[in-house]
Amino acid sequence: MKQALTGNEAAAIAAKLARVKVISAYPITPQTAVVERLAEFVANGELDAEFIKVESEHSALSACIGAAATGTRTFTATSSQGLMLMSEMLFVASGLRLPIVMANANRSLSAPLSIWCDQQDSMAVRDSGWVQLYCENNQEVLDSVLQAYRVAEELLLPVMVCFDGFILSHTAEPVDIPGQAEVDEFLPPYKLPNPLDPCRPVTMGPVGVPECYEEFRCMLQEATRASKEKLIEVGRAFWKHFRRRYGLIERYRSNDADVLLLTMGSLGSSAKDIVDSYRKRGEKVGLVRVRSFRPFPVKELIDALGSAKAVSVLEKDVSPGSAGALFLDTAAAFINVKRAPLMLDFICGLGGRDVSSLHIREAVRAATRAAEIGEVRKAVRWLGLREKLVGLRI
Repeated sequence: MKQALTGNEAAAIAAKLARVKVISAYPITPQTAVVERLAEFVANGELDAEFIKVESEHSALSACIGAAATGTRTFTATSSQGLMLMSEMLFVASGLRLPIVMANANRSLSAPLSIWCDQQDSMAVRDSGWVQLYCENNQEVLDSVLQAYRVAEELLLPVMVCFDGFILSHTAEPVDIPGQAEVDEFLPPYKLPNPLDPCRPVTMGPVGVPECYEEFRCMLQEATRASKEKLIEVGRAFWKHFRRRYGLIERYRSNDADVLLLTMGSLGSSAKDIVDSYRKRGEKVGLVRVRSFRPFPVKELIDALGSAKAVSVLEKDVSPGSAGALFLDTAAAFINVKRAPLMLDFICGLGGRDVSSLHIREAVRAATRAAEIGEVRKAVRWLGLREKLVGLRI
């Protein structure tokens, strides 16, 4: 059944279809409508679940950790400063190997205070041990939440489904909502192997003394690496059930491209329009969109980008003093590769600033020039920056 849904509604309906049993969250713009909708489902009897009201995001994830440890399917949602307040518990959830699913409506971080979109919040916790998926549209939001539970529960890893605040969270577009019976077949009831049980006491989360802590982190690393194959496997199963295909990356007119754009999230849709306009003129421009940032799709990106002459990375985050996170990880992927494309990093869209077609074309032109001269003279650049601001030096 197709219905016009915002990204927030798509995330809430997906959690309902997944038959979550415990929801705990704290309101924060632009995520609030996700848990408001779920609270309605619980209140009117559409969803048989416990909605735990808490005083902060830290407490919300703490409640989900406790519930998940008993073998209960849990869900939470947040944005920006809320994700930062959760940050301590993010590491606890992954370290305890609890299959919690979270929706994160990407929003910029203070200071200065901003309620608008960029991806700095989830990038700031990229090393917390959570699988991170980035969605291009609201259909992908719904579908990714459903897939997240399969991945999380089969590997015992938490999964964060990220979608751009306001751009997707508050914009309605047609979404195909699967039937409950179909979802139940794809996502069976969950059974945690070793749940907390008063009748069979166990210790969960003991002190990690030096003799064992490193081994725990190694096991988490290996499980996260294994989630690449699990994401591919679950994507195939999802295609079989719902006829919608998802992978670690999306390749768009990229096979023969000399110049490629690389991005994540909703910016992929805008970039596709630009790619089409160049293709109409016979120019070999393509797009690669990263869906899975953690685990990072090293092999897939080498295959997708390796034959291009130059790549422009468009990303809504920056690691101050260095570059953008997507650029850094992509460049690292090519360290041991004999032939690597020239790479340029474009920081854009921070704090909700519009990324226009002119900006994307500027990134294409820069990559084309780099390919022509065979070098990158300035690897990190800013798109749409007001360089005449007093005291700004670029």
